[in-house]
Amino acid sequence: FVQQTKWSLQLMTQRALEAESNVEKLKQEISVLQEELESSRVENENLKAGQTTDLGAVKRNVDFALQNLHKIITGANWSIRQLTLGAESLHFVTEVLESTSKISEVEAEKE
Repeated sequence: FVQQTKWSLQLMTQRALEAESNVEKLKQEISVLQEELESSRVENENLKAGQTTDLGAVKRNVDFALQNLHKIITGANWSIRQLTLGAESLHFVTEVLESTSKISEVEAEKE
């Protein structure tokens, strides 16, 4: 039972580490997209100011940014779900270990 609990704990720890890694990657992608968004804002301001810019390029940039944002949001939601599941599993393992400890204490008192 204890080995199964240890295995579950290791599995949950691994999932949490993977989710943290995914979150870090998503943060990097968000940073890139924020830079692209700022570039698009500058182009938009230039258009408003009457400067000539390739509207096709602006549309492609906006479409690309929107696609990437959608991917990042999907990935972030997945990572959040994984972290939540990992935390719930770790909480369960903690409860099991506490119960095991209490059972051991009761058995020790009986002896």
